[in-house]
Amino acid sequence: MSQYEEKLRTYIKEHEIDAELLTFNQSTHSVAEAAAAVGAEPEDFVKSIAMIGPEDQLIVAIVKGEHRASTSRVSKALGIERPRVAEPDEVLEKSGYPVGGTPAFGYEATFLLDPKVLEKNKVYSGGGSEMALTLMSPEEMQRVNGAQIARVRS
Repeated sequence: MSQYEEKLRTYIKEHEIDAELLTFNQSTHSVAEAAAAVGAEPEDFVKSIAMIGPEDQLIVAIVKGEHRASTSRVSKALGIERPRVAEPDEVLEKSGYPVGGTPAFGYEATFLLDPKVLEKNKVYSGGGSEMALTLMSPEEMQRVNGAQIARVRS
């Protein structure tokens, strides 16, 4: 288990989060790879798209696996200047997790949850590394990360 997976497992336990951390012997970096690893459909996954807003603020737009996040919709939802997509090194620095494994909770950020995500009973999201996923309800995800519900998909 990677240091990132262990860090997330500890966070889940310490904060009594109703989530399961799943580790694999194959990459779960992309939605397609994750779907193959789990044997699920792309719509069962969410992506955490990291963006940088004013004053280097980390913003995370959470959308279903088959959707894309829109920087203009994020801008409108937060009433800010249009953010830019974060670079991989910025994601690691600000979230403490690498791109491809960034969880939808567990670090300081402004979280936005697309309402389409709430249509699922359970969703898979980043598990801390490219070889892990979390499985939890969207409601628990929102409870833990304090996300604002807003249409952020393009």
